[in-house]
Amino acid sequence: MILAVDIGNTQTVLGLFEGEGLAEHWRVSTDPSLTADEIRTKIGGLLASEGRSWAEVRRVVVSSVVPVLTLAYEEVAKKATGRAPMVVGPGLKTGVPIRYDDPREVGADRIVNAVAGLAEYGAPLVIVDFGTATTLDVLSADGAYVGGSIAPGVEISAEALFSRAAKLSKVDLEAPAHVIGKATRESLQAGLLLGQAAMIDGLLRRTWDELGTETKVVATGGLAARIAPLCAVPMPIDPELTLKGLIRVYRMNA
Repeated sequence: MILAVDIGNTQTVLGLFEGEGLAEHWRVSTDPSLTADEIRTKIGGLLASEGRSWAEVRRVVVSSVVPVLTLAYEEVAKKATGRAPMVVGPGLKTGVPIRYDDPREVGADRIVNAVAGLAEYGAPLVIVDFGTATTLDVLSADGAYVGGSIAPGVEISAEALFSRAAKLSKVDLEAPAHVIGKATRESLQAGLLLGQAAMIDGLLRRTWDELGTETKVVATGGLAARIAPLCAVPMPIDPELTLKGLIRVYRMNA
């Protein structure tokens, strides 16, 4: 089996692939303070919860935006499988041309999303990833990654607001019944969630204007299920898109 790991700033998503299919998957909090031994034990517990073990894992493939954890997972993979992990980055085949001023600046998660998006939905395509940051990644009609946009995610926007406004209390990130809030709680939810959805709709329209055509759109990321349905632009939600991209990159390079 192949263990695919996507290390984000807030959450880490792990998927265990058996043959062609995703056998198990987990979403856990990202903790840069964990040692390699602690990570190996934690993953061992996740595997055991599904009747699996490290002995069944043949190789690990990693995409990461947290360098200190990239190093830790390299150590984990070597100890647990006896082989270095495959880490998404320069030098790996992806099948997606990167038309960015400096391709090395494109996050690994955005690359594997593009790989899976192209394979699953075709091109042209916009991938909206609702995570720590909310990102839009654009695939041109010929299947090339041509760039995108990065905005603060709804959770860090909320944290910044609550930390700077003494009279505002934290609220659950649930969709409000009205955009015109009749209480502070509802007003905050409208601004945070409906505001994020409106931003996505606006960025998509501007993206399409630059491309000269409308495209298909797909949503992914930990907050996609909460925010994508609030957008005016319809978009299917594919929570395992990054894992699908990781396993595709692995198979191209194994």
